Amino acid sequence: MNLPDAFRSLPDLIRDHARTRPDAPALTTGDDVLSYGALDGLMDRVAAALQRDGAPPGGTVAICGAACNAYLVLFLGALRAGLAAVPLAPGSTPEQLAGMVRDCGAGHLFSDASTAAALAGQPLPPGLERRRFDDDAPESWRRWLAPEGSAPQPVVLQPDQAFNIIYSSGTTGTPKGIVQPHAMRWGQVRRAATAGYGPEAVTLIATPLYSNTTLVVVVPSIAHGGHVVLMPKFDAAGYLALAERHRATHTMLVPVQYRRLMESPVFDQHDLRSFRFKACTSAPFPAVLKAEVLRRWPGGLTEYYGMTEGGGSCILPCHEHPDKLHTVGRPAEGHDIRLIDEVGRELPPGPDTMGEVVGRSPSMMTGYHGQPAKTREAEWFDAEGRRYIRTGDVGRFDADGFLILMDRRKDVIISGGFNVYPSDLEAVLREHPAVADVAVVGVPSARWGETPVAFVVPIAGAGGTADALRDWANARLGKTQRLADLRLCEALPRSAIGKVLKRDLREAYGSAPA
Repeated sequence: MNLPDAFRSLPDLIRDHARTRPDAPALTTGDDVLSYGALDGLMDRVAAALQRDGAPPGGTVAICGAACNAYLVLFLGALRAGLAAVPLAPGSTPEQLAGMVRDCGAGHLFSDASTAAALAGQPLPPGLERRRFDDDAPESWRRWLAPEGSAPQPVVLQPDQAFNIIYSSGTTGTPKGIVQPHAMRWGQVRRAATAGYGPEAVTLIATPLYSNTTLVVVVPSIAHGGHVVLMPKFDAAGYLALAERHRATHTMLVPVQYRRLMESPVFDQHDLRSFRFKACTSAPFPAVLKAEVLRRWPGGLTEYYGMTEGGGSCILPCHEHPDKLHTVGRPAEGHDIRLIDEVGRELPPGPDTMGEVVGRSPSMMTGYHGQPAKTREAEWFDAEGRRYIRTGDVGRFDADGFLILMDRRKDVIISGGFNVYPSDLEAVLREHPAVADVAVVGVPSARWGETPVAFVVPIAGAGGTADALRDWANARLGKTQRLADLRLCEALPRSAIGKVLKRDLREAYGSAPA
């Protein structure tokens, strides 16, 4: 599909496909298939229902649950009404979910049955309209829809208008809401034109819809008129069967999923020759694993390095640069990646220069929702006053301009493709009356890539076991945050200025349980 240079909104592009190819498949979950014509009609009914309820343009709609056609219909329908979609992680604690719904100011919450049950009794905004994905529920979203054939009042979407808000992980207070504008998504759609997306593309999705990792593939797939096949919960054998059945051409997976597929005893029994484009992001992707995917899985493999907040991205077409698999690639076209030192001074280019990675591009967040101070902390401005996003990662460029990541300045643990913040876990553990001091680090895990482990200094005479303390903490953490192990120790290693030496803890621990 040839896209114009000027901005076009995703709802308008879907309308184009519905007019020219109404019977072409747009979304599939299991046996539920929606054509572009049907998708467009349902989006109109969602938008009309939101307008009927008085939802104002510029407002928000929260969505939480497993991936399904209804999820995307509601997401896209909200966009057509001029609202921003707020996809929430169902693995969050009930307190987190309620806090995010309140923070984003949503007037509507659409969820699956398990999320609805988790939120029972939680303080939610008065007047919040709550609907369920499942069709047979009394409060089903289909009972709420505007009548068939309804058309909403037209809304002209602007590039700087919020497309979605994605929340970072967190357990204390309210996680940060990352506001991503339509212009950011449009930039991703334009960039994806070189990846072979189009009407014949079949994109297999096995990562959750609340993740930016997923949306950077789903949005271009639909924008270019392709067919998106949703897998609500990943398992290697099921993924391979779906890929062969639908003759998938495109996919996005995180490194741990690639590892599980490579380890599957049935991998080589499936015909995967239809694949043209495989992507990976969200976590460190070991060079040896990239090489194995290239060797055994037909089609190209591309690694993306970037942040949900946006800024600059790097791209590594692994199939084109098999000698650069230890890197995350070169800056994407139109993306400016620089290095700064610890006090924010720009560092000169060169293969021996190492510093914090900052980036600027058309794909940048507006800011953190309602948190201007946090937004300022994430920004860096060059000598000309141009805005960049700080990554917290330390890296260097090789002589060919490929970025090599050395370490993460922030202590973010990337587990199964999702960010886990040690400070959040430490804050929970400090609430226990037997804990005197604590540090949480990420250690290697064959199953998750990385996994969190806690080192706790107990209060003398407090009693209790490490297992009991770990179970206590895990009952208060989200599913993606739970501790794989907890060790009791007499003291934490610290530097002369009192900083905990987390590298020493990682090295002392070794590999965590898978």
